[in-house]
Amino acid sequence: MLEMDSVSESGDDPWIRLEPLNNTHLPGKATPSCEVLVDGSPKMTANGVHDIEDRILRITGYYGYNPGYSSHRREEGSESHTETPCSEASGESRFNQTCANTALKVLGGLLMVLCVSSSWVGTTQVVKLTFQSFSCPFFISWFSSNWNILIFPIYYSGHVVTTGDKQTPRQKFRECSRLFGEDGMTLKLFVKRTAPFSILWTLTNYLYLLALKKLTATDVSALYCCHKAFVFLLSWIVLKDRFMGVRIVAAIMAITGIVMMAYADGFHGDSFVGVALAVGSASTSALYKVLFKMFIGSANLGEVAHFLSTMGFFNLIFISCVPLILYFTRVEHIGSLSSLPWGYLCGLAGLWLVFNILVHVGVVLTYPILISIGTLLSVPGNAAVDVLKHEVIFSVVRLTATCIICLGFLLLLLPEEWDAVTLRFLATIADKKTEEHGEELTESSIQTRSRSRANGTVSIPLA
Repeated sequence: MLEMDSVSESGDDPWIRLEPLNNTHLPGKATPSCEVLVDGSPKMTANGVHDIEDRILRITGYYGYNPGYSSHRREEGSESHTETPCSEASGESRFNQTCANTALKVLGGLLMVLCVSSSWVGTTQVVKLTFQSFSCPFFISWFSSNWNILIFPIYYSGHVVTTGDKQTPRQKFRECSRLFGEDGMTLKLFVKRTAPFSILWTLTNYLYLLALKKLTATDVSALYCCHKAFVFLLSWIVLKDRFMGVRIVAAIMAITGIVMMAYADGFHGDSFVGVALAVGSASTSALYKVLFKMFIGSANLGEVAHFLSTMGFFNLIFISCVPLILYFTRVEHIGSLSSLPWGYLCGLAGLWLVFNILVHVGVVLTYPILISIGTLLSVPGNAAVDVLKHEVIFSVVRLTATCIICLGFLLLLLPEEWDAVTLRFLATIADKKTEEHGEELTESSIQTRSRSRANGTVSIPLA
């Protein structure tokens, strides 16, 4: 029974209050009350319906309907989001800027990969050419290491040009010498910190050059890539780095490639000695990197340039006696200074210097993994030169060993969280497929509803 309470006799619009009968509600159920105001804004009723428009939308099954979000609420919402275009524009500009920076970094990294691989291939091939007229590997290693003195002046020049810093070279040198301690570099620290690294640096280069006298450039560059596996093993044992099964597999693959490379000529002759020398070079390189991480830790570009130049000074001052000893003992016959192939020597030293600069600068400017890939690409680069210029014929065993070592090197480049990243990537793909399937179902339901309305059928959803 509906009961009209009163009607306004003034000029105002009438309002009607609708109340249900008190004796018709069910026990335990809340009976909804409905209040409709013709003049004012609609009030929320107990069943969540705002006004007649909301009720019509609910009954007709309007797609995307939510109770309380009628045209009134949409108008209010449109007024409250007047500044969204500006925020969206600023967010889009930031996104575009991030994408541009990432693209530039990747392009710079690809260019760096090409430069690193080219400089390392050029260094190896020039060494082979130098040995044709001058077979003194230690003198070549010592002469090339002296050029490291130029690394800090080159860094300082680039730093001044790019940043406009007005620090003098002496002030910048003292600032970067904090790598040796808070008090800077003293004579004791100079010898204590530089001597072991300089010796390992010289041994790495010397053994690499000796291996090039016994093997092809392709074999030596492939065996040298095993240093990545040795770094992992030493870091796991000495530095207690995280254990990763995939890197253990990569290390086993590297060792397998080494054994196959030694077996290629039957474990005898120059081949076996060359493999041993190349593996020794990779081992000393790995020891150098692990000790640097242990005693010095992380360093910025200026500190690394300072350290390499310091090693160049140590090589010039303290290791210069070794070439003299080898000369007087007739182990290496240098001859007169005018007879030396200065063109090859300077070209070799310059390429080696460029390689060292690119490796250390590239780690800062781009992704470190790209620098490692550049070193790996020296293997096919040297193989192409050996086949086209030196007409080298590779055996199946050597090719298989080279491929196994390169594959192990690539496995070592996987990040520590590669398994979690892979799982997240697969989960993202699965979610996208689920969303696409849901959108297809939604589109099919819309088409079904539109066809039913066209036929005069009204779908009433269950409450």
